Amino acid sequence: MKAIVCNKYGSPDVLEFKEIEKPLPLENQVLVKVHTASLNFGNLVLLRGKPFLARFAFGLLRPKYSIPGGDIAGIVEDVGKNVKQFQPGDEVFGDLSGCGWGGFAEYVTVPEYALALKPTNISFEEAAATPMASVTALQGLRDKGKIKPGQKVLICGASGGVGTFAVQIAKSFGAEVTGVCSTRNLEILHSIGADQIIDYTKEDFTQKEERYDLILGVNGSNSISAYKRVLKPNGNFVHVGGSESQMFQSLVFGPFISMTGSKRISNLLQRANQKDLIYVKELLEAGKVKPVIDKRYKLSEISEAFKYFQEGHAQGKVVLTV
Repeated sequence: MKAIVCNKYGSPDVLEFKEIEKPLPLENQVLVKVHTASLNFGNLVLLRGKPFLARFAFGLLRPKYSIPGGDIAGIVEDVGKNVKQFQPGDEVFGDLSGCGWGGFAEYVTVPEYALALKPTNISFEEAAATPMASVTALQGLRDKGKIKPGQKVLICGASGGVGTFAVQIAKSFGAEVTGVCSTRNLEILHSIGADQIIDYTKEDFTQKEERYDLILGVNGSNSISAYKRVLKPNGNFVHVGGSESQMFQSLVFGPFISMTGSKRISNLLQRANQKDLIYVKELLEAGKVKPVIDKRYKLSEISEAFKYFQEGHAQGKVVLTV
């Protein structure tokens, strides 16, 4: 089978498109014929080996997982004897980041807990664009942010993969949602139902009078003190992505701010979770959430896809057709 292989950290040029042996499922595994995969920030970390602390999970000197790829959608080809949830022919999607990655290939074997049945009302491309980004948004808003109906929620980096899901999931919870993006992405936020939109190239939301119950920081360059300033008393700021400076500030100063005042600063490390994936599946089937896809590449065009993705300006998701 064809697969993308990464045997050393570096730029997208280190990725190899090559022939390798097709895997066979163990007794508790599902063999999936992959139709589509998608790129996430975790794929960049796995490729670059940066930030360096990530290497303790991904491999100190070289990648621990030679085939990258977390989000997939495809069809079950075979199952191990102990698999209960799936059978050959089932259309599935899932997040493999918690069980060895391996999605950038024609076939992959995964434990059944990493998968869910694909919603019938969306395409394989849309399904592959969903798992990691949507579950990140859900866990950030619901679990860390404690979102409630009627709250004012601000999504920074609202036009990217996690951000577009965050806007829609926050709306499904009954929140009033403001999205922050650049001029080129205004129409995307209109199309997914943002109540207010702030063009950061024209105005600085940290200097406005508006205050928010919950801020989800998916991207941006603002300091933690700036986010804190626009939180309401008892408000939450949840950092799920952005610069290393933001990550350092939220990790170092966040606990102190949270302990010494009513405002809370926290970080989210997304964890693959079948129950959360099924929750998102139900939102997709109900039409409350729809994946936004920016660009499509063939699996053999992986280097070009990564080069575009790492620029940080993707409007929604970048997907790979396998």
